[in-house]
Formats: sequence, C-alpha cells, structure tokens
Amino acid sequence: MKKSIGAKTIVYPTPVFLVGTYDRSGKPNVMTAAWGGICCSEPPCVAVSLRKATHSYGNIMGNRAFTINIASEEHVREADYFGIVSGKKKDKLSVVGFTPVKSGMVNAPYIEECPLVLECKVIHILEIGLHTQFVGEIMDVKADEDVLGENGFPLINKVKPFLFAPETRAYFGIGNFLGKAFSIGSEIGK
Repeated sequence: MKKSIGAKTIVYPTPVFLVGTYDRSGKPNVMTAAWGGICCSEPPCVAVSLRKATHSYGNIMGNRAFTINIASEEHVREADYFGIVSGKKKDKLSVVGFTPVKSGMVNAPYIEECPLVLECKVIHILEIGLHTQFVGEIMDVKADEDVLGENGFPLINKVKPFLFAPETRAYFGIGNFLGKAFSIGSEIGK
C-alpha cells in the first residue's frame, strides 16, 4: 500500500544543471539548478526553472540565452558552491578556478571544466508561480573528446553526471547499466 506524502517537488532523476549566463556588464555567472530537463525533441529544447530572486534570472531575461553545463562527479563541491552563493556578491567562477568560455552560438558562457555543455537560446518563458521556466532551444552541444563513444555521442559512464535528491538535499552518482532502451522490454507480451 502506498502512503500519501503530499504535494512535493520530488521526481527521479533530478538533474544538476550548472546554468551559465552573462550579466549586463558581460561578467560571466553560473548557478546550480535542479528544476529542469529535456522538453522537446524537434526542435531540441531544454527547460530550466529559476526563481526571480536569482541573479541568473535577470541575466537570462536580459540576454535571452543560457548554457547548461553538466559537471562530473569530481566537481560536486564546486556545483554545490554555485548553488549556495549569489553571483551578485561573488565571482563564483574565479573563486573555484573554473574557466568561462564565450559560446560561439549564444550570448552566454560555458564552463571549460564541464565535459558536456548545451548552448541555448530562449524561445519561451513561462511564469509558473515561485519559479519562471525558460525553454531554450539547443543550438549546439559540446562534449570533451574523452567522454565520446565510438558513435560520437557522450557516454554517461564517462561524463559521470550526478543527481540531486530534493527531499534529503543530497547528491548521488549514476547507477549501473540495466539494459538497452527500446529493446529490453521488447520480449514482454510475445
């Protein structure tokens, strides 16, 4: 029997996105966000939801662009820091020693130390409540060569992204391989 725990912000997996933006003066900023994910296949889009109080919210509204940077497990401390400290008060990238790189596709920086990067232009903005959802069309995906598989796409076990558990405020690594999608279930019902 299931027990009701009420309306909560719990879904698995919950990503850890490092959202890169520029402020009005062109200073790069990054924040950690967990409310997001892929939201469209064609055109390829990702959504991220931010509170209006964040520095990044104003940056995205001003530039209509952002990057989604996927950090590896080795950078969990830096990612956590980016979610704790405001870019209004600190140059977070300099504090942790990360390198901002100007995107060639959109007016936003990406983080050189992250193995996977999505460069996004804002195509929709939805006021939801406490958060505003920004839908970004993915203009380009950049990946470190050492995380690419034979097919030229990133391998999750090489990227080593990590997840956020909202109810316990904890980070977790990715689990074991379970089977091939669109294949493992094909024998059911035959």
